[in-house]
Amino acid sequence: MKAGLRDLIMERMHILVQNAISNARRNPELAERQAILAKKMSMKYRVRMPYELRMNFCKKCKKFIVPGFTARIRVGRSDVKSIRITCKFCNHTYRKIIKKSSIS
Repeated sequence: MKAGLRDLIMERMHILVQNAISNARRNPELAERQAILAKKMSMKYRVRMPYELRMNFCKKCKKFIVPGFTARIRVGRSDVKSIRITCKFCNHTYRKIIKKSSIS
């Protein structure tokens, strides 16, 4: 794949996901459609979606989630510092580890 086409697809994916996040409260259907389009572009042109865009999709139901609106974000209270993300569509909870504890 040409580098110019890959850069164009990446730019379009970023724009679509940013618009989806901004439209999530006013028009959730439009936001979901924009996120699906970004994901389909990624699959069609075989371009890996960057982590900052992938983290806006639920790992179980694959729906577009917006922190604070369609997902609940909480800080974990165990020894392993993590953020717990709960999807409000499928109620699936998963963690993103921030910093592993070190025993000194």
